Amino acid sequence: MQLEAGKKIYFISDFHLGAPDHAQSLIREKKIVQFLDRIEPELGQLFIVGDLFDFWYEYKTVVPKGYVRLLGKLASLTDKGIPVHFFVGNHDMWVDGYFEQELNIPVYYEEKRFEFNGKKFLIGHGDGLGPGDHGYKFIKKVFRNKFCQWLFGALHPSWGIGIANYMSRRSRAATGQSDELFLGEDKEWLIQYCKEVLQKESFDYFVFGHRHLPIDFKLNEHSRYVNLGDWLRYDSYAVFDGTTLRLEYYTP
Repeated sequence: MQLEAGKKIYFISDFHLGAPDHAQSLIREKKIVQFLDRIEPELGQLFIVGDLFDFWYEYKTVVPKGYVRLLGKLASLTDKGIPVHFFVGNHDMWVDGYFEQELNIPVYYEEKRFEFNGKKFLIGHGDGLGPGDHGYKFIKKVFRNKFCQWLFGALHPSWGIGIANYMSRRSRAATGQSDELFLGEDKEWLIQYCKEVLQKESFDYFVFGHRHLPIDFKLNEHSRYVNLGDWLRYDSYAVFDGTTLRLEYYTP
């Protein structure tokens, strides 16, 4: 795909709307919408690379309360013909047609290859990739299982969403401040994953979220790994101008 002259591709991830409470989430949501308003004149495509919500589950006739400002903005973008892409994260993997039907946004469950202006991208949320973390990889298979999702859906939304929010808070508390530190080339599992991929196929850019730390790492002379950070602490994102991908930070 070729970018239209004057247009750019933006990559954002890890908003975790809903956390830690409604009041703080609303402030963050308004800031994100302000950011989208600012970039809209030059926006060619938008990639949301997972964990848009701290929790999301689509019951048959119920979706979680809130987020109308951001969802309305995304609908406005697609109504104007601006492509928006959504990769599910580990906090919002339980989508079931709402984004496609109501917002006209395609949903991706695994990492996906794209090519823009001759540059090859591998894009995904990043959870469960690379070596180790076998406990989470097992839990991810359980969460992706349709029967397990059906069992959860049998709970009343007040119970189901309440339990999910409690587990999400516990997960964040267990992580603590470990996400704030770069662990080094040999211990960053997404770097290890990128290197494994490069042994079989070349990419100019690997773009992931999930790590919650903005990272721009040179893998070799031709390839870079960019982690998008988050909007809980960094307000970070990446932008591709047709030639180069840059990691940047939003200042309202």
